[in-house]
Amino acid sequence: MIQKKVCLIGTSAVGKTSLIARFVSSIFQDKYLTTVGVKIDKKNVVVEGREMTLVIWDLAGDDDFQRLNLSYLRGSGGLLFVADGTRQITLDQVLEIQSRVVGAVGSLPCLLALNKADLKACWEIADEKITDLRAAGWRVLSTSAKLGTGVEEAFGELGRLMLPPIT
Repeated sequence: MIQKKVCLIGTSAVGKTSLIARFVSSIFQDKYLTTVGVKIDKKNVVVEGREMTLVIWDLAGDDDFQRLNLSYLRGSGGLLFVADGTRQITLDQVLEIQSRVVGAVGSLPCLLALNKADLKACWEIADEKITDLRAAGWRVLSTSAKLGTGVEEAFGELGRLMLPPIT
């Protein structure tokens, strides 16, 4: 069976932990709990007919109080960057984090999840910005950990990007 390490990266309170809980356990909690350090979950999935175990690392948010521990990224097969659609600054910050990550570990399969799609009416991230990101080569998906929208698709797409070629 294929096993791949996936790291979720973003600032605090963008919904990384909630996305993982929705994906792994099909649950959502309104209560916010800050991740300290790293929390690891696993989920077995089938991607394009091939069994894969995703070892999902929920990394503490990168913000003014703490920086992303780049050593947690070693051995990663893919990265899921997460921003909160209702806060433009989280997108700006995740783009800055991405440049540090690439400098530390090189280019890896990645996706950008714009979370909190259930609050689309309150989004600060314009559709034009999303179009620009896609034109720059980003794979961008809208997700809602609360409703489950786009969550399976995000992890599934990342799984597809990480599949080794069939020999």
